[in-house]
Amino acid sequence: MRPQSDSLTTPTGPPPEADLGTHQVLNQVPPRVDGDLLSADPALIEAVRREGGGGATGALEGLRALEAVVGTEQWREHARAANRHEPVLRTHDRYGHRIDEVDFHPSWHELMRTSVEHGLAAAPWRAAPGTGAHLARAAGFYLTSQVEQGHLCPISMTYASVPALRHAPELAGAYEPGLTARQYAPGLVLAGNKAGLLAGMSMTEKQGGSDVRSGTTVATPQPDGSYRLTGHKWFTSAPMCDLFLTLAQAPGGLTCLVLPRVLPDGTRNAIRLQRLKDKLGNRSNASSELEYAGATGWRVGDEGRGVATIIEMVSMTRLDCVLGSAATARSAITEAAHHVAHRSAFGRRLADQPLMQSVLAELAAESEAATMLALRLAAAVDRGETALLRLAQPAAKYLVCKRTSVLVAEALECLGGNGYVEDSVLARLYREAPLNSIWEGSGNVTALDALRAVTREPGAVDAVLAEVDAARGVDARFDRTVDALRAELAAPDERRARRLAELTAVCLQGSLLIRHAPDAVTATFLESRLADDGPFRTAGTRPGSHAAAVLDRATPHG
Repeated sequence: MRPQSDSLTTPTGPPPEADLGTHQVLNQVPPRVDGDLLSADPALIEAVRREGGGGATGALEGLRALEAVVGTEQWREHARAANRHEPVLRTHDRYGHRIDEVDFHPSWHELMRTSVEHGLAAAPWRAAPGTGAHLARAAGFYLTSQVEQGHLCPISMTYASVPALRHAPELAGAYEPGLTARQYAPGLVLAGNKAGLLAGMSMTEKQGGSDVRSGTTVATPQPDGSYRLTGHKWFTSAPMCDLFLTLAQAPGGLTCLVLPRVLPDGTRNAIRLQRLKDKLGNRSNASSELEYAGATGWRVGDEGRGVATIIEMVSMTRLDCVLGSAATARSAITEAAHHVAHRSAFGRRLADQPLMQSVLAELAAESEAATMLALRLAAAVDRGETALLRLAQPAAKYLVCKRTSVLVAEALECLGGNGYVEDSVLARLYREAPLNSIWEGSGNVTALDALRAVTREPGAVDAVLAEVDAARGVDARFDRTVDALRAELAAPDERRARRLAELTAVCLQGSLLIRHAPDAVTATFLESRLADDGPFRTAGTRPGSHAAAVLDRATPHG
């Protein structure tokens, strides 16, 4: 037995670290509670009620059921894990057989399962017209995207594939039941033997990017009516999907084709995954370069009509770009609002400090405008308002997706250094923010598409003007902006396509806010975006009297 010593009973050095009190956790923000997504986003609930018609009640019930899953810390941890443990490409098995498989973390599969089972993929196409199914799905997609964005890429493409596939009724009949199912069935299996299917899109090539007509992939007709494809696609996201819509040069010109990964005889199609892209963000989702090494496909639509056919798919994925960007901005602002509600500096809560209120109120008002516009577009899908969508959708895609990067950066700054570390969700949102501005046509492409709608489809102009004119006569700033839009629409000019797209989108947002949003939100948006001396350059430069109310509306109250 060791004898006692003075050194054991009376330490002579500095006291142990625990006794110094240096690691007390003070003035740190508590974790967000489960189920606070909807409490921080009343604009979403209001839009579903307003736009959903007879299906609004069911849509809200579904939204609350979805929030009970995706609004939990467990689901947020799945989001973190799926982005931390990125997909891994396996080109061959251990015996040397070519397999072209992508391995995903279990959390990825949980994200996918939840979204498919809640009808965020192609399920709305099964619903009867007039039921508000597309709006309900859009609201769920938006809510889910606030927590994790990457897995929604294959969800979006699956949703968008159905209208394009319907150009080939026999193919639609074969694939649509699996695409519209609410069952997630990963793995490489013959499509007819799977409970659920996922679809991807493979268009761009290394020499063309958005210029898909410059593609060099060749589709050679076969005696049985199929085509043999040879070529290299530069950017194909979600390569684990069961089938892909792709573009290739057939004898009659650029043509849309569908390529399953497993052929009807059970063999693997000759679709080779060359590598996965090392992307800035969207890291949970695999994006690949692939090669068609004599792959088999079937035509969708007529030869030479490839762009016209696949644009049906692009139109729907552009809607999801708007929804996803609006959700990303809302997520960032919710995190910032939660932070300032619980953090103090200079003797006061950040949320009580006027300048912080002004900054976040402007961000929240613009975020609310983006949410309202995104849900209005989704309702237009349900109502068959194709003329409105033809101009409003590319314009909304241009502005909402482009502004999201600015909003996320400002929200991140509200957290200071706490936002600039990987422990914060803001770091992931910041990397994610630019993506939807690039996907499905970057800024110039979508602005020019809006310009084409003006010059080629007068009905699109009339539909947009009817929408914005519904709010005229209430605010002089808005009326002047609508006059500026009318001038651009009357004299379309390619050099001013971005101005036309931005004016279209901001007038649609202003109209929705004036007619439907609380006065505090509307006043904040109009002052910051449509003031006489032009739009704000940084948030908080035009302090208004409604900032505290707008910030409170955007703060989680779980």
